[in-house]
Amino acid sequence: MSEVKILWADDEIDLLKPHLLFLKNKGYDVLTVTNGNDALEEVDLVDDIDVIFLDESMPGLTGLETLTKIKEKKPSIPIVMITKNEAEDIMEEAIGSQIDDYLIKPVNPNQILLTLKKIIDNKRLVHEKTASDYQMEFRKIIMEINSVNTKEEWANTYKKIINWELKLDDSNVDQMGEILHMQKTEANAGFSKFIDKEYENWLRNPDNAPVMSHTLFRKKVFPLLDDKPTVVFLLDNLRYDQWMVISPIINEYYRIVDEDYFFSILPTSTQYSRNAIFAGMLPGEIAKHFPEWWLNDNDEGGKNMKEAELLETQINRIIRREIKHDYAKITKVAHAKTMSDNVLNYLNNDLTVVVYNFIDMLSHARTEMEVLKELAGDEKAYRSLTKSWFLNSPLWQAFQKLADKNVRVVVTTDHGTIRVKTPSKVIADRDTTTNLRYKVGKNLQYDKKEVLEIHEPEKSGLPRPNMSSKFIFAKNDTFFLYPNNYNYYQKYFNDTFQHGGISLEEMICPIMTLEPR
Repeated sequence: MSEVKILWADDEIDLLKPHLLFLKNKGYDVLTVTNGNDALEEVDLVDDIDVIFLDESMPGLTGLETLTKIKEKKPSIPIVMITKNEAEDIMEEAIGSQIDDYLIKPVNPNQILLTLKKIIDNKRLVHEKTASDYQMEFRKIIMEINSVNTKEEWANTYKKIINWELKLDDSNVDQMGEILHMQKTEANAGFSKFIDKEYENWLRNPDNAPVMSHTLFRKKVFPLLDDKPTVVFLLDNLRYDQWMVISPIINEYYRIVDEDYFFSILPTSTQYSRNAIFAGMLPGEIAKHFPEWWLNDNDEGGKNMKEAELLETQINRIIRREIKHDYAKITKVAHAKTMSDNVLNYLNNDLTVVVYNFIDMLSHARTEMEVLKELAGDEKAYRSLTKSWFLNSPLWQAFQKLADKNVRVVVTTDHGTIRVKTPSKVIADRDTTTNLRYKVGKNLQYDKKEVLEIHEPEKSGLPRPNMSSKFIFAKNDTFFLYPNNYNYYQKYFNDTFQHGGISLEEMICPIMTLEPR
């Protein structure tokens, strides 16, 4: 404990000798000063101060003034304010200046010791407690993975794994994180078998299916259109864990009135899942009823250019009454700023849908840019980067502007992504699609153990580009590579975030209904 160094600033420091002796006997090294200026000088001179006790009512430079100046110099040093004054405004100012704790005079030695343990030992205690709790939970998760047999159980197991990922992120328990990653890999293997068995059954028997891409608006959005404007923010590529790191920010302004999930259709890619969301139809049905609006993978042109029109047809088909609605797609920073500036105009509509593309661009840019690979080197960093982006985005500004209005906000996505690690060789002709997590084409050769095969696309709600076309979907963290330049592309795409296949991360997606507090 001797390495813990305390700076104590109090103009009546001589009266605190019993406290100082108590701390010395406990192994703490205490530097003392009697005024704010001397405290600032010690902060400049001494590099290894671990915590500062600061008297609020010192003559000259007050405790609050000293606090502000210390935070300017070394914002990471924990500070405990000690005060005789319990006035609410003083405490609010101190807390707003980021004190780590406060004590009311007269303080006793045990109070001081408790505060020190809370501040100095907090990370260690959290680390140890989290590791211990996860070790106790480990067997339960294994048993769940081996026994889950319903869509609800898989969603709950996935959310439980995410909760542990976030807890281990916060406590930096790296060894436990590696074990949890292995568990998630096992969970994805089991989930792939589950989807293999159930997916076509869901499409044949919609009453037994979860909410899916093509039923999302009918089941989760349209029933909300009654007494107030509804704004849907569809964040392309938002995984469930990314939602969970931004939700505490949103919770300051909104309460979650419905926290739910849906299953993305296959392929878990924007072209298929998002068109299905807006059309309220499976891709095969879109291709049949609106052939001029559907482009197959290898057709020239943008694949999601008719979302507004597809939404219009779904509203007319399902709601069957006049509602005022609007659609916006945000693909550039300038678009985002315009949206944020004009977001209150959405209150004039019954329904507004905003597609926000940043997270999708982030995942693709991470593949192509070395600096982003370093910034988002793993799952934890990817979540952290998402949180930083959201806090500084025009999207968050838009949320804040809506927060004191009579509005309902829905946050959802079209699919997630998985960090791929296992290459799998596919041999195909030149017309086969390039997506790393699914392929559609003819004469495909592949390892059958690593894919879900769809020989009759119509049964899975998919279009058939030609009579001999079939689909294959990658399971778990597999990514498809062609034999040409295999080693180069393996290195290039390994450890990147991809979508299109079967995994918990890609298929189980958040949909949250929020109302201002």
